Amino acid sequence: MIIALYRNIKIATMDLKAERPIFQALGIGVLAGMRSASAPAITGYILSHHQSKKFAKSRLGFLQSNAVANGLKYMALAEFIGDKLPSAPNRIKPVVLAARCLSGALAGAGILKASGGNAVLGAILGGSAAFASTFGSFFLRKVTVKASGIIDPVIGAIEDALVVGAGVGLAKFV
Repeated sequence: MIIALYRNIKIATMDLKAERPIFQALGIGVLAGMRSASAPAITGYILSHHQSKKFAKSRLGFLQSNAVANGLKYMALAEFIGDKLPSAPNRIKPVVLAARCLSGALAGAGILKASGGNAVLGAILGGSAAFASTFGSFFLRKVTVKASGIIDPVIGAIEDALVVGAGVGLAKFV
């Protein structure tokens, strides 16, 4: 996932110059609704490869750290595996939903702030998109499993592939 992201990132300068940061914040929020750890992992990866001294001084500057980006990457990989386990909680349970919204808010705030935008707006966009995506992806997955007869973990793996592909697509806007 990370190697694919790296190959598709256009590095023009060391500062993040997103062409469509609002679209990215919304997209990152959608990914958070599907896989909560993927949004901060993708955001951390992008920002750690587009270091900005100005952004580093902000409260979200920790997202630029290579150590943080690596830690987030491993969390996302663990979530990809954990989601397939029968003990995985439903994403629409209040605590899990809150975590997904916070994940989307953090990632959206980081993307918008690093692009020179308003972090609060990024948090609202990312968190709202995560909220909607959580319910949308939950019910879509349930309907798909029932209609197709394919076991849930396989549909979950397809969802993982969609998340990775969408992450690569969002990174292209950098």
